[in-house]
Amino acid sequence: MDNLNTHEPGALYESFPPEKAKALWDRFEFVYTPKHGSWLNMAEIELNVLTGQCLNRRIDDIEIVRKEARAWQEHRNNKNSKVNWQFTNDNARIKLRRLYPTLDC
Repeated sequence: MDNLNTHEPGALYESFPPEKAKALWDRFEFVYTPKHGSWLNMAEIELNVLTGQCLNRRIDDIEIVRKEARAWQEHRNNKNSKVNWQFTNDNARIKLRRLYPTLDC
């Protein structure tokens, strides 16, 4: 799970009565990813690029938005654009060491 502010108990208490919020919260085991190490960051980066390069103006017709977004996506894919992801397995093993098993000899 990422570190979005809605992934906290308070968000449930804003939407549900206290008993229901507590019951829902207790059903989950949350494992947070580092803020800079989530796959979601890559999706957010791409959405920011889409917004900046394509949707940075008022468009009042959803079909135009779809057409523009498809054209942007095709152009981006044809350029073979990539996110420069620098969070490696070694970094993950350090940052998330509590999640990785250890071999005790």
